[in-house]
Amino acid sequence: MRQYKRMDPFRFARFTFLVIFLVLFFSQVVFSQEKDPRIAIIPVPAEMSVKSGSFIIQKSTHIFYDSAVSDQSHTFFNQYLNLIAGFRLGTTTSADTHGNIELRVDSKMVVQPEGYNLQVTDKRIIITGHDPAGTFYGLQTLQQLLQKDKNAQISVPLVTINDYPRFTYRGMHLDVSRHFFPVSSIKKWIDVLALYKINTFHWHLTDDQGWRIEIKQFPKLQDISSNRSETILGHKRSDPHIFDGKPYGGYYTQNEIREIVKYASDRNITVIPEIEMPGHAQATLAAYPGLGCTGGPYPTATYWGVFEDVYCAGKEETFDFLEKVLDEVLLLFPSTYIHIGGDECPKTRWQKCPSCQKRINDENLKDEHELQSYFIRRIEKYLAGKGRKIIGWDEILEGGLAPSATVMSWRGLEGGIAAAKMKHDVVMTPEKFVYLDYYQSLYENEQVAAGRYTPLSKLYGYEPIPAELDENEAKYIKGVQANLWSEYINNDQKAEYMMFPRMQALAEIAWSGKSQRDYPGFLKRLRSQEHILQTLNVNYFRHFDEIKGQTVFKANKPFLSLQTDLPGAEVRYTTNGDIPGRNSFLYTKPIIINRSQTIRAAVYGSGADSTRVFTQNFNINKATGRSVRLSNPSAGNFTPEYMGVLVNGITGSPLYNDGEWTGFSGDDLIATVDLGKRVSVSVVGISLLKYHWQKMWEPDLLTFEVSSDGKTFTEVFRQQEFKNEGVNTVRARIKPVSIQYVRVKARNKGTIPEGSYGAGGKAMLLADEIYIN
Repeated sequence: MRQYKRMDPFRFARFTFLVIFLVLFFSQVVFSQEKDPRIAIIPVPAEMSVKSGSFIIQKSTHIFYDSAVSDQSHTFFNQYLNLIAGFRLGTTTSADTHGNIELRVDSKMVVQPEGYNLQVTDKRIIITGHDPAGTFYGLQTLQQLLQKDKNAQISVPLVTINDYPRFTYRGMHLDVSRHFFPVSSIKKWIDVLALYKINTFHWHLTDDQGWRIEIKQFPKLQDISSNRSETILGHKRSDPHIFDGKPYGGYYTQNEIREIVKYASDRNITVIPEIEMPGHAQATLAAYPGLGCTGGPYPTATYWGVFEDVYCAGKEETFDFLEKVLDEVLLLFPSTYIHIGGDECPKTRWQKCPSCQKRINDENLKDEHELQSYFIRRIEKYLAGKGRKIIGWDEILEGGLAPSATVMSWRGLEGGIAAAKMKHDVVMTPEKFVYLDYYQSLYENEQVAAGRYTPLSKLYGYEPIPAELDENEAKYIKGVQANLWSEYINNDQKAEYMMFPRMQALAEIAWSGKSQRDYPGFLKRLRSQEHILQTLNVNYFRHFDEIKGQTVFKANKPFLSLQTDLPGAEVRYTTNGDIPGRNSFLYTKPIIINRSQTIRAAVYGSGADSTRVFTQNFNINKATGRSVRLSNPSAGNFTPEYMGVLVNGITGSPLYNDGEWTGFSGDDLIATVDLGKRVSVSVVGISLLKYHWQKMWEPDLLTFEVSSDGKTFTEVFRQQEFKNEGVNTVRARIKPVSIQYVRVKARNKGTIPEGSYGAGGKAMLLADEIYIN
């Protein structure tokens, strides 16, 4: 039997005291991280402990940095300090001096690339990076921790942070082709991106609507391709289009390009240029029509979309032109990656082009898709010979992927999944989750956007590694990127409104571990950081606490639930369409909707914007909440989260961004509604969307059929004309019948006819809210 020596009372007391001390200490650390209002860091660090007390930054404080730290590392920090405190810190050559900030690089102490250790004591601040980038990111965290009290004293809470990124690629894309932004604005945005540890700026420099980079060998690109005669007003979906009649243009000189690349590099941001090919080339063809299949003439595009005139893949002069352009691009951009686009390249011109068909025959290619692959592979080989790699949108998968290409998966998750399984590097950037030109609010008076709906919560909730990938395949997901396309963003203020705070959410999902992400915690830190955005004069979207509604059904009855993320807020609502006030109904539980009505609601409380009124209209009928079955699957981004949206009492918005519309790509709508029992029906209806400029076509034929047994149906109504641009609401009065089933058939246009936008492609049929009474 083992003998145990009893601990003497004195030692036992000391041991007990130590245990109690450690429990209290670590409980204080956890409490401090959760409750200390001074700690608001985005992205959230990997590890952090907090103690009471502060380090005071004074004019006498100096910065020491060792030889491995960039001379520019503290410049950005000093810029912000000067904004809030009115002074900058000098540097010193003396290390280990009390009262100073020390910047170091030590890859043995901090083992993760771009990682850092930040220690703030009441004596000094020490930031140690794995590499110069890590030290820089430690400074960005320190900048977010700066506190200014009522006496203008600058303090930093006592923290110890160990931090490193989840992904090596953390990016933002900016389109300057549709609308041009000045150098000063791009620098400002780079500052904000660096603050949140974004390390890649993807610069979309060429497209159908304008060429924005100076190429000295081809001066017509500056003289012609950078200009368009006018610009469309309003949304592209409008028919007919309306234009402003004003010439528009601009490009960046090579000196300006170098200036921005250097500015970004000083902030540890790599700039990747995008030179579009083989599609989106109409601005180029306007200056050099010989590069097209037909020889032109071609105008620089004045509206948004996908155009059939692309680079001719059969002419050697096309490749000679692009190689010379790339030679100048490579001198300006030291990035490993060069983005070559590769997306949305119609094949209609290639199908009829003798040069392209000869190329297909000479190279033993199967079709035009393999011709595109040939095009991409040839450019990849050229760039590889210059020591660079290509990156392109997921269409570069079509016809066979180039050997060392990296894929940006934008149309969904599928491209990224396929590329990763082929052991190609991937950057995830699916439009459904991370496109910043989409609406971030469904409220009225939002600035015009491309369409669809990506609120802050949706972007934050996106997980970049698809569940379909195993552990080894997941290693090929190198990062995530958010994209800002500028069709509907014609000035800096609008751009910032669409970027922030969604880019802060992107930064957190790119940097922080999956298990660390917590949306309420992110919002708390975001609110605490609003003063930073205001100090930097950023026009950010402030309405992320606005009310969101969700309709659920219980026993075939709709209930509307209302939610706001603002802590401690009251939601007040009305059921008669009136604007709610402080004395309106207090929301405490989901609202039962038992009649057609309009619900309005507003948030009241500290920090609330009560003028931001939520509105939801309900049109209750005999189909509402009933079972509905589709014979054909819905398509793409118009696949609702649940089938019941066709009968939930809510008609989709003309902006088609609210998740209410069900879409069919080339297929017919065939929907059968089970009313649960036999009822008398005298009115049938549905809403259909018609926007030819969005490839959304009305059906060739709409019919309603009724049945008592669900097997034998009788047609009771048909319609072939739908004249309205936008929502076509059908309400057909029929001879009263007693039935249980109603079948709606809408025959898809099928193929978009010649002479129309997207000719030859599949028409999209969009429907919502089947009405039966």
